[in-house]
Amino acid sequence: MTAALTPARLRPDDVVRVGGAGLRTRPLRAFLSALGIAIGIAAMLAVVGISSSSSAQLDRQLAALGTNLLTVTPGEKMGGGDATLPVEAVPMIARIGPVTSVAATGKVSGAKVYRSDRIPAAQSGGLTVLAARLNLLGTVAATLSGGTWLNAATERYPAVVLGASAARRLGIGAPGQDIQVYAGGRWFTVVGVLDPVALAPELDSAALIGWPAAQDRLGFDGHPTTVYTRTQDSAVHAVRAVLAATANPRAPYEVKVSRPSDALAAREASNRAFTGLLLGLGAVALLVGGVGVANTMVISVLERRAEIGLRRSLGATRGQIRLQFLAESLLLSALGGVGGVLVGVAVTAGYAATQSWPAVVPGWATVGGVGATVLIGAVAGLYPAVRAARLSPTEALATP
Repeated sequence: MTAALTPARLRPDDVVRVGGAGLRTRPLRAFLSALGIAIGIAAMLAVVGISSSSSAQLDRQLAALGTNLLTVTPGEKMGGGDATLPVEAVPMIARIGPVTSVAATGKVSGAKVYRSDRIPAAQSGGLTVLAARLNLLGTVAATLSGGTWLNAATERYPAVVLGASAARRLGIGAPGQDIQVYAGGRWFTVVGVLDPVALAPELDSAALIGWPAAQDRLGFDGHPTTVYTRTQDSAVHAVRAVLAATANPRAPYEVKVSRPSDALAAREASNRAFTGLLLGLGAVALLVGGVGVANTMVISVLERRAEIGLRRSLGATRGQIRLQFLAESLLLSALGGVGGVLVGVAVTAGYAATQSWPAVVPGWATVGGVGATVLIGAVAGLYPAVRAARLSPTEALATP
């Protein structure tokens, strides 16, 4: 009895070698087909990368403008009158996970600022005295036009930092060792002057003193009147929703919380619109690349009918023929995808460097670009592979 013959199985390395043979025998055609895919992927990745780099730069600028800054202030009591924030409001807000920085100021009731003690009390110029936490400067992105900010030593002594408008109204151009102002019935030495604060304009017309000094020397009650909260951009709305209940758990309805910046809302809308545009561009690029791969593989099957017939007559199964051409299509697509990713990253980095932007190429774009090209290659090469597998040995060998 004659034993039935079984065809040899192709190992993965055999599949790669057989699939690569078709590309090596027609290198120019393979190069041009891969180039078409690479150009599409490079264009998509460059657009994604340049837009992401531009968005990263915009995020830096918007962060400086306070799109992630929320302010908490006391509202009104239900029975009438002004409410107050608890003394523990700042540390309680700091416990919120996405919150990155919390600072506060507290208005010292009845305290006004004068250039000297001989100016009538009614002529205060609208200047107020605020107790300030040490991290206020960084939280509201304020800068000094001269002098120094309060520190762990000066916050306990009669030292004051003037806002830009306050310094101008008091006739103080720059802080000096002998420059003093009369605040709340006491003399304070001016140690610094702020530039105008875009995010907190109320600080421009204020005299800022240390929290302990305000309590010890001016009878400050320790209740914050404005709490400045910086959060992660992605969590601004979530943090805003819990700020009132966190700042004053007993009476959250007595707390006012600012709404997120219009710039943040505009940025989110533009990001959503641009993401849709990028997805559409990527789909078109991949479709064009897939058509190119399908066209190349169909022509390859037509030109290699004799080779297919010879392999079938030597014992290759339909599945092995199908796998050979499918592997060739996948290799062609993968080469184009990898090349396109490299070119896209290079273009992004070069353009970002010329604009002094941070070069940002999202990981999902690089992985997705290669993965999508492989998927498109599999779909595009499936029909030619099936067509090649259906050829009978006698029909293929009879082809001139």
